[in-house]
Amino acid sequence: MSTVRVGCHLTFSDGFAAMARSAHAIGATTFQFFSRNPRGGSAKTWQPADIAEYIALADEYGIAQPLAHAPYTLNTAAEKPNIRTFARETMLEDLTKLAAIPGAMYNFHPGSHVGQGLEVGIELVAECLNASVPPNDVPVLLETMAGKGSEIGGRFEELREIIDRADDGIRDRVGVCLDTCHVYDAGYDIVGNLDGVLTEFDRVVGLARLRAIHVNDSKNPFASHKDRHEVLGGGSLGTDTIRRVVTHPALRDLPFYLETPNELDGYKQEIEEIRGFFGA
Repeated sequence: MSTVRVGCHLTFSDGFAAMARSAHAIGATTFQFFSRNPRGGSAKTWQPADIAEYIALADEYGIAQPLAHAPYTLNTAAEKPNIRTFARETMLEDLTKLAAIPGAMYNFHPGSHVGQGLEVGIELVAECLNASVPPNDVPVLLETMAGKGSEIGGRFEELREIIDRADDGIRDRVGVCLDTCHVYDAGYDIVGNLDGVLTEFDRVVGLARLRAIHVNDSKNPFASHKDRHEVLGGGSLGTDTIRRVVTHPALRDLPFYLETPNELDGYKQEIEEIRGFFGA
């Protein structure tokens, strides 16, 4: 089995052990899942027996670094206090439970300032982090965004400001998940200048904080500031760009998570394609 760590988004409806089996069946060595209902925010009960079975299966199958994705309803920069309270309570509960899953990470969209202004929005995201991250070892990842509307995180500088405002006790655990569709839509030309984009990321944020990659093609043209994923090779990034991203020396050892519009058979083909880029 290749050492490439690659997987896709899986449903959490049947629990962790079921996700391990699904991942193994399609050749994945990692996976992403929603920590709770992505639209409503209701949480599934995590069963100790299911977690124990998952840990055994993950060890058997070579699965590691599962990535929990926060629900879309979470907005840490919302204007309304009750929405920010929901975000804080959700993150605290999710991150506390994730400590039971070896190697797990937590990814969330920084949020939208909804007219309050970028500076206010960034401060609110940092406040949420400082109030919500429990004293465990689970990494918390800010996702790079496409920059549509009042989204926060479309520029590397915005992510850096959030990280800088995190408390000393948690700052080392705050990292970044780079989404290939989002950064291209945001105006970072990974098609024509991947090395330049990564140099810019390193200058602003630091490559040491890059912990995961969402591998998606884009339905949109460069700098469109939209967010519509496409299957690998089917969009404006193209197969060659995807190959250069996943095999880049600065990125190749990171875990890759597919969020393309696919069913399991399609994910299986894309996982095989990514492994093929490495000659695996």
